[in-house]
Amino acid sequence: MRAKATAIVQARMGSERLPGKVLLDMGGETVLGRVVQRLRGARLLEQIVVATTVLPGDDAIEQECARIGVACFRGSSEDVLDRYYRAAQTMASEFIVRITADCPVIDPALVDESIGRFRAESVDYCATDVPATIPRGNDVEVFTMAVLQQCWREGHEPYQREHVTPYIYEHPEIFRLAAITSELDCRQYRWTLDTQEDYEVLCEIYKEFHNQNAFGWPEIVELMSRRPELLQWNAKVMQKSLK
Repeated sequence: MRAKATAIVQARMGSERLPGKVLLDMGGETVLGRVVQRLRGARLLEQIVVATTVLPGDDAIEQECARIGVACFRGSSEDVLDRYYRAAQTMASEFIVRITADCPVIDPALVDESIGRFRAESVDYCATDVPATIPRGNDVEVFTMAVLQQCWREGHEPYQREHVTPYIYEHPEIFRLAAITSELDCRQYRWTLDTQEDYEVLCEIYKEFHNQNAFGWPEIVELMSRRPELLQWNAKVMQKSLK
């Protein structure tokens, strides 16, 4: 029997640099709504759950999940790894596709490619960002429930609890790893949502595609080649370090 693929979308209202970002409007839909809509276009995903916190401020995320018809799990606000692990248990997941809610242009074709590679090579972990050649904002990680359980049990550093998967790629001697890479190095593109500048870029991307979801990351690269000024809008935004 084929293993059940569950996308767990990490979401919270308490962003430091752009509070409430996952419920901002993006071309007539919330950012979280965009993420879920796009994930529904992935043929190899069988279920989606949004993992948010038990903090009162995240009641709004639970309400949004009800509106868009997606499962919601609520867990620890500090220990994200524990939240992920318990969400995966609740969904009876056999392997997990990790997505964050600040990626409103996540490419369903890339999700399918990652799942397909993960299955074909029977690895423990497959990701688009180790090494990073895919644009930031299309980050996909796939791993087994057994691997998640090992991280939950053995990853004790605060950054390992906050970022879920560092324990995996820090231990290539333990885990079988695979990477999804692009022949063209596209790491200069930033399509994740962390600041107001990021928000303006992403809204402009959706505007260029008539606020529809029928585009993938190669089409955005082509857009950037036609409108190179978009690269500068959030060029000075620094990505947060894991540690």
